Amino acid sequence: MENFAFAPAYELPVWPFTPPPELGSTKPARHPIVIVGAGPSGLTLACDLAQRGVRAMLLDEDDTVGVRGASSRGICYAQKSLEIFERLGIYERIAARGITWSFGRTFSGEQEVYNFNLQANSVSRQPPFINLQQFYVEWFLVDRILELGLTDLRWKNRVTRVEQFADGVRLEVETPAGSYTIEADRLIDATGANSAIRTQLGIDAHSSRSTDRWCISDVRFRKPLPTERWTWVDAPFNEGRGVWQHLMADGVWRIDYQMPEDCDTGYISKPEVAGARLREQLGPDVEFEFVWIGPYGYRDHLLDSFRHGRVFFIGDAAHVVSPFGARGGNSGIQDAANLGWKLALVAQGRAGDALLDSYDAERQPAAKQNLQVTSRSARFLAPRSPAEHTLRRAVVALAARHPFARALVNTGRMSVANDYPPAPLLPEGARSVQNLPLRWADGCETTLMQLLAEGTECIGLWFAPTREQAGAALDAIASLPLRLLAVGGDSGLPTLQADERLANHLGAGDAGSLVLVRPDAYRAAVLSDATPEAIASAVRTALAASERNP
Repeated sequence: MENFAFAPAYELPVWPFTPPPELGSTKPARHPIVIVGAGPSGLTLACDLAQRGVRAMLLDEDDTVGVRGASSRGICYAQKSLEIFERLGIYERIAARGITWSFGRTFSGEQEVYNFNLQANSVSRQPPFINLQQFYVEWFLVDRILELGLTDLRWKNRVTRVEQFADGVRLEVETPAGSYTIEADRLIDATGANSAIRTQLGIDAHSSRSTDRWCISDVRFRKPLPTERWTWVDAPFNEGRGVWQHLMADGVWRIDYQMPEDCDTGYISKPEVAGARLREQLGPDVEFEFVWIGPYGYRDHLLDSFRHGRVFFIGDAAHVVSPFGARGGNSGIQDAANLGWKLALVAQGRAGDALLDSYDAERQPAAKQNLQVTSRSARFLAPRSPAEHTLRRAVVALAARHPFARALVNTGRMSVANDYPPAPLLPEGARSVQNLPLRWADGCETTLMQLLAEGTECIGLWFAPTREQAGAALDAIASLPLRLLAVGGDSGLPTLQADERLANHLGAGDAGSLVLVRPDAYRAAVLSDATPEAIASAVRTALAASERNP
């Protein structure tokens, strides 16, 4: 990628290389969990494990965050990701630095044809979206990982070879001080779209043949623009192609211009060419300075399975989708949150290896759904046949006059947490639970994410149980990773105030019903008749546990 950096440039943090103790050793040291790649998904997983008291090793070939010479890259962090970041202890830094938004407008030519407000159906403490340059999020995650102190974070450690065996994985690692070999019980590949690990293991990513190309301009303007997401389906100032406009931190605007697949990436990124596009868009007198300009291209891909023996793939190593709707980086963060608690319970001996199979069973269908949604958006924004062009013109023309057609204008269905289909560990399927503000019986405030930040347990939210029910249930679940909380009533359990929003959001029934929430804030089961036996059985099912192996 050819980049053009301009003052004022960002100064990224640099962390020191420390020669690893394995240098010169003839016998490979064994490590339980090794993560390769310190991007958003790898850092989220390492932080998630550390938050749960689980040690891991994280290897990265660089010694900083982001990409040298690049600026924004990923920028839109969705509510589910922001909720994860609250649990990990970095949300407040993200909210203080980033730009919160929920309102967006879509234009065809110069006419607005559609707008939306994502806040309308939210009950979470977190907003629908915060825009923030990716390197800031990675930076905050590194700071938090170092603060927690359980992760062996190794900079300038490049994995050059991976070999998998029945009982583990062997890695050869190159450093400025020499090479060494280690073994891992489990390896997590978070190295991104061009994963060398995936290639070495001979795993087909099923990449699409076509490349979608864009030119990113990170710009500061003398006169501020509205703090909204503006999208043009067919911008007259970009030869009838798509344009996105977002505000990020530090007063920097991210403007993405869709380009022809066969464009000259060097030419489209020249300052004079990018400047001419901006003046065409905002007028000849617009005053601005570039922070960064660079081409961006991607090809969709999706692995058939996200688990291959002892190797797990997360983030772009597992799936790449178009950026429409912010389903790329957010999905990788959510991969990490799905896998983290499962690795933790297995590492702590509280669940068996079968629980780890559910990572692929849940996240691969989620990625497949994201790929389908974003591919439809891509075809709407870049029609590939006369029939698709005709359909888009008809939809846009109708949307300008008829409200019913506005929902058909497809500029990217905004990222929401994926539901999970019914599976052996989820007989009813599962859906994400938002981070509702809650209060204890004494009036003290808490949130669902704060409850889930304490250890690695499922939470049973039990609506007005009796003391007899609570006592019997505590005996039945004594060996299980479950924390029982009452919602209202006088049961002797830790009790939250009754809240109609909570009951409605969880889909809870009458008094006595219980909702089982997993450590990743997914509803695993709703029990209308929460007997001690039914509660214990629901937890064992969700954790792939037997009576003998809780």
